[in-house]
Amino acid sequence: MILINIGDELLIGQVINTNAAFVGQQMAAAGFEMTDVLTIGDDGEQIRESVTRALEKTDIVLITGGLGPTRDDITKKVICDICHRDLVIDEPTLQHVTDLFAARGMELTETNRQQAAVPTDSIVLNNTLGTAPGIWIEDNGKVVIALPGVPFEMEKLIVDEVIPRLKARDEQHHAILYKVLQCTGITESGLSDMLTEYEQQLPPELKLAYLPKPGIIRLRLTGHSDNREALQATLDEQFAKLKEAAGEYAFTDRDLTLEEIIGELLTKGKKTLAVAESCTGGYIAHLITSVPGSSKYFEGSMVSYSNEVKREILNVREDNLKRRGAVSEEVVSDMALNTMGLFDVDYTIATSGIAGPDGGTPEKPVGTVWIAVATPVRLVTKLFHFGNRTGRKQIVERASHAALNMLRIEIEKDIRR
Repeated sequence: MILINIGDELLIGQVINTNAAFVGQQMAAAGFEMTDVLTIGDDGEQIRESVTRALEKTDIVLITGGLGPTRDDITKKVICDICHRDLVIDEPTLQHVTDLFAARGMELTETNRQQAAVPTDSIVLNNTLGTAPGIWIEDNGKVVIALPGVPFEMEKLIVDEVIPRLKARDEQHHAILYKVLQCTGITESGLSDMLTEYEQQLPPELKLAYLPKPGIIRLRLTGHSDNREALQATLDEQFAKLKEAAGEYAFTDRDLTLEEIIGELLTKGKKTLAVAESCTGGYIAHLITSVPGSSKYFEGSMVSYSNEVKREILNVREDNLKRRGAVSEEVVSDMALNTMGLFDVDYTIATSGIAGPDGGTPEKPVGTVWIAVATPVRLVTKLFHFGNRTGRKQIVERASHAALNMLRIEIEKDIRR
């Protein structure tokens, strides 16, 4: 399958192409392989050339964009030329468009009426969320699918119409299965070295990919086979070995973030959390509160960026600030413990470090971060060196993920007690 995303706004970066990511995820999960993803502009010749070449390489071409009512929306016309079809009005679609405009108290113009025009001998994919229907054309064993570019309209059509039809068309299609293991607390190269022996024993139908982002490494184990049941069994067996090989660095085999996992743990244990951040500047609180329902367990945060705030509000000891400095084990320990009393919570996180680009010293270079986690029964501290070449934003992200992972480990310890 080849995906073609159409739109000048995508090429100039005016709109982020989320459609490609969504289609890729959904197709992979359904067991369909995408070999190419193209992004092109609203140009008739470019669309014609791209679709024609795609049909020479694959049996299924999926197109998003260019189905709207304006003059630059020319996808349907080009598809008709390629597939030797004419545009005709689809009466059910016309009624749908008419009803939509009537509900909004708007007059249906001829331009709007043309939204209901579809290629002859095509299957209309009903777009209940908008005016432009999806189109499915089959010709000589090839399939051309055109969908509106509006993300929420396209996403519903992919899930409700396209994937079910693809499965029905080819129930015995080539199977693609995958599982993901998320790891943290180790570099990508370090993890790769650790998994060398594991990768060497993988059967040829399986492939391991490393998908890193600041602080997190996703390991995706993907399999290809014409025998789905046999592939599933092999994948399950090898994934269990992967989890064992990754050991303590693996934190979940589910498609969840660290903040979502912590939310589950705190909710289940009916525990509460507060954070005190310096170098991470509120990013940990942002991650935690991005999870729906976080108000059940998250009490609040204190961004204690200056020494004055650390001293006057968090009661960090002046002696620790003067003798050890703000970036020290003693200071984050004070921050974590005093935040626990200030907010009356079960768990706290505290961070203090040097995110750069300035402020580093030979003793404490940019990327140096101290993190503390206070629990009902213990205080855990750890020093991290995230380096000075990744940039300020990545240091903040890596420190935040490291802090959340430290908290996860301590909560799970308490659960096992």
